[in-house]
Amino acid sequence: MGNRRRVVERRKTKPAVVGGMIAVVVVGAGFGAYALYGKGAAADDRTSTSASGHKAVKTGPLSATEVDTAARGFLTAWQQGAVTRAAAVTNDAPAATALLTGYTKDAHITGVTLTEGTPTGDKVPFSVKGTVSYKGTTKPLAYGSSLTVVRDKATGAPRVDWHPAVVHPDLKDGDTLVTGASGTPPIKAYDRAGGELTTAKYPSLGPVLDGLREKYGKIAGGRAGVELRVVRGKESAKAKLSDKTLLTLSEGTPGKVETTLSPSLQAAAERQVAAQAKSSVVVMRPSTGEILAVANHGHGFNVGFQGSLAPGSTMKIVTSTMLFEKDLVHPNVSHPCPKTYKLAGWTFHNDAGSEIKKGTFKLSFGASCNNAFIDFAPKLSDSDLTKEAQQVYGLGLNNWAIGVPSFDGSVPVQSGAQMGASLIGQGGVRMNPLNMASVSSTVASGTFHQPYLVSPSVDHRTLAKAARTMSSRTQAELKDVMSYTASYGTAAKAMAGLGSGCGAKTGSAEVDGQQKPNGWFTAYCGDLAASGVVQAGGHGGDTAGPMVAALLKMGG
Repeated sequence: MGNRRRVVERRKTKPAVVGGMIAVVVVGAGFGAYALYGKGAAADDRTSTSASGHKAVKTGPLSATEVDTAARGFLTAWQQGAVTRAAAVTNDAPAATALLTGYTKDAHITGVTLTEGTPTGDKVPFSVKGTVSYKGTTKPLAYGSSLTVVRDKATGAPRVDWHPAVVHPDLKDGDTLVTGASGTPPIKAYDRAGGELTTAKYPSLGPVLDGLREKYGKIAGGRAGVELRVVRGKESAKAKLSDKTLLTLSEGTPGKVETTLSPSLQAAAERQVAAQAKSSVVVMRPSTGEILAVANHGHGFNVGFQGSLAPGSTMKIVTSTMLFEKDLVHPNVSHPCPKTYKLAGWTFHNDAGSEIKKGTFKLSFGASCNNAFIDFAPKLSDSDLTKEAQQVYGLGLNNWAIGVPSFDGSVPVQSGAQMGASLIGQGGVRMNPLNMASVSSTVASGTFHQPYLVSPSVDHRTLAKAARTMSSRTQAELKDVMSYTASYGTAAKAMAGLGSGCGAKTGSAEVDGQQKPNGWFTAYCGDLAASGVVQAGGHGGDTAGPMVAALLKMGG
């Protein structure tokens, strides 16, 4: 192997201790580097020399001394407010300079004390203590962070690997720290009876309350508080990350927002979804469009308003409206439902391989027999269902203004087998409980009333309108088939005891990779309509049905 010569590392100067930190001596624009002596190097501490014998570049793993010196140099300079000097120890001086400058200028953090922890390899943890001051308001700040030291490929010198998370662990590329008035004043939301809406009382209302603050915070009469927050940049925005409050210096004065929610129905809806995993439900008033309740088993995403799911056979309400208006079929007309039906290379089946050889269209609607609907596909144009959904039910136009974010349904123009699948709520059709509650409401009242959670008089917004209204004959026919379904069809078990004046439709939507279908149920009773979904729950009459019926029995 031959003899190895040992590399001896010597400091040119002793490090000076500043404020409990070891400061690295600045030489020119950079930091003092360790000199290499001897003609050879150990395998883990090599140098490379150009062919001309010019400046050697150190390579190999960092020594503990190099990690410690770079980390202390950066932290000491940052603590002293020497931004340029601190940035010079990093491998991205411009980005480090910008963020460290903003740390004082924009975030208003002063009196910073940085305490190094015990390194683990190249990673060095440290704690941060400082003071945030803004227009006479002051609060202490404390958090932990870490940095990693790497070897500069060009010079071989140890450098702090720069990432915004070094300054604060919640920062991503492009994010900044800002102290000032919060972007939106807080709000207090109230139900229709004047009671305050809170997540403690109604756990699933978190996304709704956030949406109300975003929409009405600036006009509800409140005053913004003062806070230190992470303001997201473009990359974080693409990842749908919201600004984050890190420290509240002073609470704002909340504004007041009144909603249409019914305290009794909202409480009942919360109980229903709490007992059924992956469930969501919406209740509304057909004559006005007022939303009376919305609840979701999962509290992080509002499936009730923003979900985008295939609605299965509940979509047959819209399909039937189209068929009645086109005079293609009527409730009491004889119309068989074959066991299978072939369309554009696809073979469609009914649930459990059922068929209706002799019977009326109303019987097929009540039994939710798929092929009684799909076999009309050859008589329809590709856009017929889309136009019906948009023009009569106000769906899929992306123009609802309910007061918080919502998805307004989607019924895309499709052809061939996909168009046939759309007729039974599969294919590209997507809805949520709010959309389907609105469908039942439109049948109940005969006219589309855009659902809303906050009265349009609050902010003078314009509610969406349908291009046309179904005829009184079509409405009567829809009520006939939905009433039959509620009394004798697939919805009868759930709707038992609700009496006359009610109509319903069940649905089961197949989802790829899911053993059980999503169960849907939509219904109306008098001036109350509700719709619910239980994802991966099975048939709608058995899962979402009891949940919806229980709310309808309350009578508003």
